[in-house]
Amino acid sequence: MPDETDLLLRRILTDVLGLKPGQADAFDADTGLFGHLPELDSMAVAGLLTELEDRLDIMIEDDEIDGEMLETYGGLLAFAEAKRGS
Repeated sequence: MPDETDLLLRRILTDVLGLKPGQADAFDADTGLFGHLPELDSMAVAGLLTELEDRLDIMIEDDEIDGEMLETYGGLLAFAEAKRGS
């Protein structure tokens, strides 16, 4: 069963990227994001990071952002969970 961070992250991706309802529900840890989802381009990354900060009540420093974090859903979820846990 998905935890709160997982559910919130799926909602954020759906809202920010304008995904079809339920599309993010099918994401698993290996689902490609940046470079795989046409909706997640370099312009959308800034909006996504802002929403992550607002909705997850976290702060993301510039030096924490890298391609690996945005490469897969699992990578982004692990990042978000780590940020919320600290």
